[in-house]
Amino acid sequence: MTDFVRFHFDPLCPWCYQASRWVRRLAELGEIRVDWAVFSLEIVNASSAESAEKGHARSASSLRTVIAVRDAEGADAVGRFYAALGAAVHQRGEAVDDRATITAALVEAGLSPDLLDKALADDSTWTAVQDEHRALVEGTRSFGVPTIVLDGGDGPAIFGPVISNPPTDADAVELWRHVAWLTRYDNFSELKRERTVQPDLPSFQH
Repeated sequence: MTDFVRFHFDPLCPWCYQASRWVRRLAELGEIRVDWAVFSLEIVNASSAESAEKGHARSASSLRTVIAVRDAEGADAVGRFYAALGAAVHQRGEAVDDRATITAALVEAGLSPDLLDKALADDSTWTAVQDEHRALVEGTRSFGVPTIVLDGGDGPAIFGPVISNPPTDADAVELWRHVAWLTRYDNFSELKRERTVQPDLPSFQH
């Protein structure tokens, strides 16, 4: 049976973007179905001096546009928009908070460029970002991106996997099966090691 997962993202994070490319390929291979949802690094790190230094408070406009996209065109459109925006930010080095970048990503995803202005003119889009973020954090104790929630968002959740670059198809499937098993194993909490391979992304090298 194909797994149905919810992938929570902040378009600012290069590690999250790399994981999203893996997840997108899994969907193409028929291993999973994907719903896309937001997470705000700005909110989770609001009181962090390190976060301020790293400029985490830059993706609010993009996240609000995600809400407008989903309201207008549905979850699949969010996936297309994030793919286009992520490529612009992380593969071409464009700014996540740049109006031209967001608008071009909307057009590339086959969506109306007016959705950015609609999102920013409607305060409820930021409220929706905050509500979605806090529901995830309160419901699953999540703390970063990527966060994957099984059973279409109703099952157990896990942070990660943190991968440097998208794997081959065979490795992608094998990785997913291990991740899914560990996510469902209540006795498991954490595995971690130092990041020794940097993502092959212009955004990470700036």
